[in-house]
Amino acid sequence: MVTEPKRETRTPLSRDRVLSAAIEVADEGGLEALTMRGLAERLDVEAMSLYYHVANKEALLDGVAEMIVREILQETADIDTSVTPETWKETMRTMILRARSVMLRHKWAPWVLETRSTMNAAALRYFHGLLEIFQAGGVSWDLAHHAMHALGSRALGFSQEMFNPAPGSEDEQTSDEVFAQMAEELPLFMEFMSEIAHTDDADETLGWCDDQTEFEFALDVMLDGFERLRLDG
Repeated sequence: MVTEPKRETRTPLSRDRVLSAAIEVADEGGLEALTMRGLAERLDVEAMSLYYHVANKEALLDGVAEMIVREILQETADIDTSVTPETWKETMRTMILRARSVMLRHKWAPWVLETRSTMNAAALRYFHGLLEIFQAGGVSWDLAHHAMHALGSRALGFSQEMFNPAPGSEDEQTSDEVFAQMAEELPLFMEFMSEIAHTDDADETLGWCDDQTEFEFALDVMLDGFERLRLDG
């Protein structure tokens, strides 16, 4: 009796599998490495197969953004949001720093989140958790509204840079040239730039000014301000 060789079974392609592979590609090579062709090669499928699950590159990035926030939800799932007026600030701080830990694992993710035009379902669930903390902590809806605007991207664990070039741009070289040209014209600015310091620890940095020290400084200043406003009520 002749035994036929077993056929290799492939894991069926799904939207979550496509998005998970996209995150792996970006983690390894940055966003510039994330192309539909490269993603198809990673999954060992024809590029056209991807379009059954993501309509185009923008839809792919929308899905990736949702996956990243889903990871934040997993990272913060054990945080008890039933706080008191005495504990809400520390719980909020923990929530946001947990979100930042996800950003530090996927350092390209802030750019993706910044460029999305719609709020995904996972993000709505995450922000609902922040609102639960505000409410249980005795923060009024009006103050919570102001606070969410003030926090901005920090609520998701990253600071929005004043100048945030797209991945793979030559902006750093351009900035060096501008600084050299402006050294005589803007002496105070140049003195300021020479005096400030940022960490060189790549594990704590997401951008030029978005290192852990600066992030926590701004977060603590905001939370302290929100608490003062809550007490002044």
